[in-house]
Amino acid sequence: MEISFAFVNQTDTDLTEYETLFSQIIETALTILHIDDDVELSCIIVDNNPIWQINRDYRQIDRPTDVISFALEDQPDVLPEGMPRELGDIFISLEKASEQAESYGHSFHREFCFLFTHGLLHLLGYDHMEKQEAEVMFGLQEEILNAQKITR
Repeated sequence: MEISFAFVNQTDTDLTEYETLFSQIIETALTILHIDDDVELSCIIVDNNPIWQINRDYRQIDRPTDVISFALEDQPDVLPEGMPRELGDIFISLEKASEQAESYGHSFHREFCFLFTHGLLHLLGYDHMEKQEAEVMFGLQEEILNAQKITR
């Protein structure tokens, strides 16, 4: 399994430590999910204004959000032999992550990693629109975060 991960920070905050941590979260998630394919994905960290525009333009929701995932993969089984799975892009609002960490009463570190893990699971085909789907997805999020020892 080879992971090609682009971490793009478009804010003024130094988030260097999260590039390695997010790579570890990807590896943990793929291991837990028994995925041994090579994968490619990116995570773009932005402030509220860019994610507001993305949310408005692509989801028709006119407010900033915490995380948005753009999955590129519709049919992973039809990839040519030897080609990596191109999972897509995760956008995270640094401002929303900070606001939510304070609101939920846990650390920024925990919230930021949670949002990345949530976005990653969306790229891997998980959703939370139905109750049963939500239980599976949120259970996986906790399992991945606990495996990385990311707590409140």
